[in-house]
Amino acid sequence: MTTLMVLIVVVLLAIALWQLTKIFDLTQVGGNVNNSQVATDNDNKVNGYLMFGFLGFIYLTTIYCLLNYGHFPLMSDSASEHGPQVDNLMMITMVLIFAVQTITQALLHYFAFKYRGKKGQKALYFADNNKLEFIWSIIPAIVLAGLILYGLYAWTNIMFVDEKDSDDAIVIELYAQQFNWEARYSGEDGVLGKANVRYIEGVNNLGVDLSDPNAQDDFASKELHIPKGKRIIFKMRSQDVLHSAYMPHFRAQMNCVPGMVTSFSFIPSVTTAEMRDKPAMIEKVATINAIRAKKSIDLVASGQPALDPYTFDYLLLCNKICGTSHYNMQMKIVVDTPEEYKIWLKDKKTIALAVKTAADEAKASKEGATQPNDSTAVKSKDTTVVAQAEMK
Repeated sequence: MTTLMVLIVVVLLAIALWQLTKIFDLTQVGGNVNNSQVATDNDNKVNGYLMFGFLGFIYLTTIYCLLNYGHFPLMSDSASEHGPQVDNLMMITMVLIFAVQTITQALLHYFAFKYRGKKGQKALYFADNNKLEFIWSIIPAIVLAGLILYGLYAWTNIMFVDEKDSDDAIVIELYAQQFNWEARYSGEDGVLGKANVRYIEGVNNLGVDLSDPNAQDDFASKELHIPKGKRIIFKMRSQDVLHSAYMPHFRAQMNCVPGMVTSFSFIPSVTTAEMRDKPAMIEKVATINAIRAKKSIDLVASGQPALDPYTFDYLLLCNKICGTSHYNMQMKIVVDTPEEYKIWLKDKKTIALAVKTAADEAKASKEGATQPNDSTAVKSKDTTVVAQAEMK
């Protein structure tokens, strides 16, 4: 890459010197200087060859990029059942674009040279050509229609969840706020309780309606765990601004819009442990850690702590610029085996229980504060403001 950059700099420097020479010629008084501002045959010929040179530059750059960066890392590591279908659609689109770009650029630069201006040559003008216009209109229309129909077919397959699938699915809410994520699980009943930002108070930071029977077994987590081979239905909310839940390895993305609930569904197909053991991922992690180790040498030399080694994890990211810390809005996703997921579910504290416990602690603290002063009494510590409503 360094060699290519040096070559580009040399070429640009040569062009700059050439232009300076032309400016010098124009500043000379007298001499054989063309002041007519009309391009000569030689000018047109030079520009024609430059068009060919630029065409070669485009092709050489394309070939170089394909050889060095053409392994398409995000087109071979999908971790959901619908991922290969999305990757296939992307690959077809890229192949079509590449083919069309290669052909059209070659024709564009060739005709720019072939039909360059020549003395005594007149351009042929005709108002229209119905056959030619039909060809260059119908071919793109058919190709684009095919891509659109294929995309709609793929989108329908991904987004459509029939009643049988939904009955056996795990329902999880992804709650977005500047600048973090929190997941709320529907519990054993498989139904999320009602929620509203007006109910946000104290430890009930998701605004769960604690009077809703379906909310009694809901629990929250700062780390998203999902089982392999099980359909997950995500319900998404935003507390403040527009966010976008983006899970790149699962080929999933959906906007989180304040005031409404959006949804997305997929079936994980690769556990976190399986993805870490893939040769391509092992190579990628090794490359990242080599870069971090090299960077750590400079950091340690300047008195700063070294960088921690990188370990692959699936991530939930925000794909909308939602504020100053947008880049840091992410949550770890762990794809477990069904057995590991059952173990993780054990002893999870429900939101209802957490609110009740916090309310009881606040009540006890308040009662302790109203007792007569006693020099031997231990001063109670402050607590977080919690919901004062008793559980129904």
